[in-house]
Amino acid sequence: MSSTTTTTTTGGSNQSPHILMFPYPAQGHMLAFLDLTHHLALQDFIITIITTPKNHKILGPLLSAHPATIHTLVFPFPSYATLSSGVENIMDIGGPGNIAMMNALSKLKEPIVQWFHSHPNPPVALISDFFLGWTLQLANQINIPRISFSSIAALQFSVLDKCWSVLSLVRETSPSVVDFPDIPGSPSFRVELMPSVFRRCRESNPETDFIKDFLATNISSWGIVINTFEGFEGDYLRYLKNRAGHHRVYGVGPLNLLGTKKRHVLENNRDSADVLAWLDSCPDDSVLYVCFGSQKLLNRQQMVALAAGLERSGVRFLWVVKTGTAEEAAEGYGEVPDGFEEKVGNRGLVVKGWASQLLILNHRAVGGFLNHCGWNSMLEASGAGVTRILGWPMEADQHVNAKLLVELRGVVKRVCEGGEAVPDPDELAKEIAELMKGDAPERMRAKEWGEKALAAVSAGGSSLRDLDELVRELRQLPRPKPAVAHEGVNGNTAAQ
Repeated sequence: MSSTTTTTTTGGSNQSPHILMFPYPAQGHMLAFLDLTHHLALQDFIITIITTPKNHKILGPLLSAHPATIHTLVFPFPSYATLSSGVENIMDIGGPGNIAMMNALSKLKEPIVQWFHSHPNPPVALISDFFLGWTLQLANQINIPRISFSSIAALQFSVLDKCWSVLSLVRETSPSVVDFPDIPGSPSFRVELMPSVFRRCRESNPETDFIKDFLATNISSWGIVINTFEGFEGDYLRYLKNRAGHHRVYGVGPLNLLGTKKRHVLENNRDSADVLAWLDSCPDDSVLYVCFGSQKLLNRQQMVALAAGLERSGVRFLWVVKTGTAEEAAEGYGEVPDGFEEKVGNRGLVVKGWASQLLILNHRAVGGFLNHCGWNSMLEASGAGVTRILGWPMEADQHVNAKLLVELRGVVKRVCEGGEAVPDPDELAKEIAELMKGDAPERMRAKEWGEKALAAVSAGGSSLRDLDELVRELRQLPRPKPAVAHEGVNGNTAAQ
């Protein structure tokens, strides 16, 4: 296997410390990871990001912002039996493809080891996504610390860490509810609402056992970085420090507030022009933004029910609809009901495909958010000051997030639950209307949550302190012995 690298560094003890970073190719994972990378690049680190050809384009704005300090190590995506040729990102296949994706990426271990040993300024540490738990073994092999990066909540990290100790029991007895008495708040979950990756590991097979074994090692990493903050999840951060047995558990969020909004704005500003023009025509705080993330495709019944609820609510709305393949559209997946847009007229705007969520949430006209309880979306809403939030958790980490957001913190109102659930249109319309017109207790608590989020990333805030501490720890790490420079190391192509 060969790699292409834009790294042009040379050896020398006076160089800035070199950090190797390995994001997981899914939008919900990558956005926060790239925000962290941006922040580290501002701290005078040399950074190499591991990626594959189709994912490289996602890094474009980041590379343009840091052309001298951020480089890429591009490997061909490993072939894998259950992944179609050309698939390199979860956006191509949806959540069920995570097991295959995680297994496939582990094939990059030996090429990365070879690259490391041939580098004139080898990295002092590896920061990798928590879905890449096998990289702890990689880091141990090349004798550098591995830091697990979590784009999920600290509660979700805690639950996922403890899942594996109950896996055998769940496999053998099939309980209806799983309890976690050791975690703050003693959360419990119906088995069908446990994290998706756990549920897919319930049946023993080599693919899922590989995932189980390596996700269970995240807590053993040298350090853990989580996109959350002390003022909202301090009890879970302290719990994880006790579990890990050291202080290197850092709450650094919301990462999207660390001066990086420009990266998202630049994604495709021209495609946002019509959306912004429509929002500009709406009164302040009057629009409900509706979006369920980059992976979930609603079925025909869900689309019909949601459309009816929005129509009957009488509320202004902006609905971003994920679209699927032609075959999925023929079966009604992601298809807006015929005549819906004509019925609602200028009171609603339907956007099919992509829209800049940060631009939308930060617009003065947006006052509410109906979403899937994805952690990135919730942090972006809190940072934007959106305080009217309705949740419909469906899969992945969303049910655990809903436990935190709805039951334990009371900042979100749940209106539906489950990936195949269909809301009652009249009830949904009522909830939407009440949300946008009233001052529910959730709204006041969500306002406090947003204020704490902003404080965390302001001068003297907990997240900035944790980031500073992470930077100090990284700068103190010993430098690995550099390789002797030879042809192929400093050029654009390094044979592996």
